[in-house]
Amino acid sequence: MTTSTTSETAARPPIIEVDGLWTQFGDHVVHRDLNLRVQPGEVMSLVGGSGSGKTTLLRQMLGLEKPTRGGIKVFGIPLQNTPREMVRRIRRRWGVLFQEGALYSALTVFDNIALPLRELRVFDEDYIHDMVMLKLDMVDIERRHAWKNPSDLSGGMVKRIALARALVLEPELIFLDEPTAGLDPDRSESFVNLIRSLREKLGLTVVMVSHDLDTIVALSHRIAVLAEQRVLVYGPLAEVIKVDHPFVQNFFLGERGQRAMSGVAAPPT
Repeated sequence: MTTSTTSETAARPPIIEVDGLWTQFGDHVVHRDLNLRVQPGEVMSLVGGSGSGKTTLLRQMLGLEKPTRGGIKVFGIPLQNTPREMVRRIRRRWGVLFQEGALYSALTVFDNIALPLRELRVFDEDYIHDMVMLKLDMVDIERRHAWKNPSDLSGGMVKRIALARALVLEPELIFLDEPTAGLDPDRSESFVNLIRSLREKLGLTVVMVSHDLDTIVALSHRIAVLAEQRVLVYGPLAEVIKVDHPFVQNFFLGERGQRAMSGVAAPPT
């Protein structure tokens, strides 16, 4: 595995540490001795072909699935063999944007965003109201939309409201699962710009699974390519594309990849 870190981030402990991870379903091995580090403040993208295990790895980082062996630490705390209450407290420090937004259809926009706050049972409704409105402002959704149902929203609005919900507990870490899937080019570009702005403003660390080259190129500080049951390469785009492997060459250096990279003047900072 190829890695690249700056002296500044190397001096700070990783937000996520994946060590010796194996994932196996029956005779099928998905991950074999996989290792990975996510540094504070970076956008790290997981990419790979179908069946490479990127979504499985994301779910394991979220504690939704357990690896066969090996371990994952988030904020220095192991997700495996740790008391449930401690894991629950760790989860309050991250937010998740699921691929389709995953808004509850029976709840209004307001109630969808308010749900994580209400589940904690420590905030009064005045505080919840103010926080929901603040997060709507943050994702550029007019407050008048708070009382609509998800079925009344466009795809781009659903994404932004789901992002508002992911941010409502003011997390340090955000997981994005195909954040621009289903959006047209203009809305996709707008959403990418929003994510970039929020990361810079809030100092977020971002872990993203995506197959959209424009999104990957525009946002990623480092890219982890999953292939052959491991992290094949992990580093900035300029390092990743040097790797002589069929997936890397086809994905990044094909026509779509060249077009995506031609529009980027400099890597994210």
